[in-house]
Amino acid sequence: MHKHSLLVALLLAATSATVQAAPSAATQREISDLMQALERSGCRFQRNGSWHDPAQARSHLQRKYDYLLKRDLVDSSEQFIERAASRSSISGKAYRVACPGSAEQDAATWFLAQLRQLRATGHQARE
Repeated sequence: MHKHSLLVALLLAATSATVQAAPSAATQREISDLMQALERSGCRFQRNGSWHDPAQARSHLQRKYDYLLKRDLVDSSEQFIERAASRSSISGKAYRVACPGSAEQDAATWFLAQLRQLRATGHQARE
């Protein structure tokens, strides 16, 4: 009986460790707002050495976000930025953003600034 109890406890622990919460509706809106900000920005987006227009960048990030959602790997805007919008999943190379009139920067820096701006103007995710 002791072995059975131990096995059940281990299975429960393993199951609970893999269960993650999906992002709230408010967080999903916030992530959508971040992608819309990129699309409307007029900024170019570099991934793996090639530059892309904002619509192409949004499409790429949407595919990555959808992948993360299916696997319950993102539950906050910060995780979206870290896991989808910062670097290539294949090469590990940081994404870059070049906006008119601004210095080129890492995409993570750009997205975090956009997130702060969204939250400061009242577009923050409300749980």
